[in-house]
Amino acid sequence: MKYGIDIWGANNFFIENGVLKINYANQPALIDIVKDIEEKGFQGPILIRFPHLIRKQINSLYNSFKKAIKFFDYKGEFKAVFPLKVNQFPTFIKPLIKIAHKFNYGLEAGSKAELILAMTYNNKKAPITINGFKDKDMIRMAFIAGFMGYDVTITIEGLNELKSIIEVSSEYHSMPVNIGIRIRLHTSGVGIWAKSGGIESKFGLSSTEIIEAVEIMKKEGILNKLKMIHFHIGSQINDISPLKKAIRESGNIYADIRKMGAKNLSAIDIGGGLAIEYSQWEDKKDRNYSIEEFSNDVVYLLKEIANKKSVPMPDIFTESGRFIASPSTVLIAPVIELFSQEYNEKSLKLKEKNPDLVEELIDLYKTINENNYIEFFHDALDHFESLLTLFDLGYIDLTDRSNAEILVHLIIKKSITFASFRGFKNKDLKSINEKFQEKYLANFSIFQSLPDFWGLGQRFPVMPLTKLNKTPNRSATIWDITCDSDGEIPFRKENPIYLHDVDLNKEDYYLGFFLVGAYQEILGMRHNLFCFPNEAIVNFDDEGNYKINFIETTQKIREILIDLDYDMDEIERDLKNKIETTDLTEENKKEILGELFLLLNDMVYLKKD
Repeated sequence: MKYGIDIWGANNFFIENGVLKINYANQPALIDIVKDIEEKGFQGPILIRFPHLIRKQINSLYNSFKKAIKFFDYKGEFKAVFPLKVNQFPTFIKPLIKIAHKFNYGLEAGSKAELILAMTYNNKKAPITINGFKDKDMIRMAFIAGFMGYDVTITIEGLNELKSIIEVSSEYHSMPVNIGIRIRLHTSGVGIWAKSGGIESKFGLSSTEIIEAVEIMKKEGILNKLKMIHFHIGSQINDISPLKKAIRESGNIYADIRKMGAKNLSAIDIGGGLAIEYSQWEDKKDRNYSIEEFSNDVVYLLKEIANKKSVPMPDIFTESGRFIASPSTVLIAPVIELFSQEYNEKSLKLKEKNPDLVEELIDLYKTINENNYIEFFHDALDHFESLLTLFDLGYIDLTDRSNAEILVHLIIKKSITFASFRGFKNKDLKSINEKFQEKYLANFSIFQSLPDFWGLGQRFPVMPLTKLNKTPNRSATIWDITCDSDGEIPFRKENPIYLHDVDLNKEDYYLGFFLVGAYQEILGMRHNLFCFPNEAIVNFDDEGNYKINFIETTQKIREILIDLDYDMDEIERDLKNKIETTDLTEENKKEILGELFLLLNDMVYLKKD
């Protein structure tokens, strides 16, 4: 089973000899990298970043637009910025900035803190765009970035921001920045993030406000600073049609603003939304277009409008952060328990004299084979219902019930194995496999590492790293280690996940969650005080060998509590006092206190025994 890797994998990974490998350089197995990290003393979930995949995505974006510009003889340029809101972590941003240098790839900031990051790390010749709501202090910071030599565009979200820009310009007696206008299109997006666009969007200026903004800039003598209009119709545009409508609408607005006297208006920022294919299922794909179609449509439509309106073809800006960031990061979570494993022969407590129905279950279990498993499967379920009735009436005891549960689950397990050899052709067995799902307890927090799944129902590709040369025969529900019933990825018939039946006492089993590089980390919440996992950056040297260049360790319990503004001196003092008032010996008190203080420096995720 390939777990849809040919749908979502973008040729970044492949399966060979039963393991998942990275399709780059010397093509190492992902499990080998995980084991290497663990051998360095790091346990629990691991977030692995692959900078070569950042480079691949940036290359793909620029090359696609470059080809479209050449093919359509387009006179404008292609430029891009990475929206910092997608992933602000230094382990992602620093490799991105290094890769971005040769592309002149810039940064987009939507807050004061993000603007500081852009001012610090952005390549000097690369653009900085500033979106979102702003006060005068943020505008002053933008001016300072302009004084530093950056190519800065402040995109106004309302007329008050334009007035603030004019006031700050008077303070500095200078205008070292360009002005952009976010336009509120009638066109809306599609999917989970559709409300980013449309006439009811919280962002952007209406047609009336655009005209008023142009008049204000004319009056203040700064219309020459208007360089860009900007729109954004969604973070994940599944369907190309709304984008084409938005291009037509924005292109006509661009042309009319130029005709109002804004002769330096030379760019349209089409925002983000270039979709990532998250689906593992052929009939449930997340986008209906390729990056080539995306770039061709944008370039062709803007050329058509510019020619029709007799205006210069605008430079094209994008902010496709999800497309750049998502593929570069993989979350690895060890499976630490399979809940069916409590149902094994060793757990049976058979009596010298068992109830007749239990004896019949024993015989079914011993004699079931690939020829009779359907009949025996049905018999086992019938017997189990009868035994539960007998228990409710008080005719059998808890030990008999326990033995019945174990035997029935063992029979089901054997039946599923036999059925899997034949592709689950029996509907009853397929149904029972879906009903009796295996529960895979994985050492991670969905709330921390996959918040978009919990909050929005966004699915992420998931697959094991090993045993990929064997057919998975268990319908799987994945549980995280939080004490919350929402902390699970349930099995669903419409998008099922099947995993392997493994003995965790004899082998390790790891699940990989892919395309998690966009938004997940910064949106992650500390439910149950689970923090970010261990994090590693994996690069490749000139010989094609992988190198683990950096490992950021997960937080210790002490550090998490400090982050929540707890006074650790107070906590330690209180714990010490409570131990000292126990009836333990002085030696035991010291030993326990020392052990407790060591545990305060332990990680919050679970460790192997």
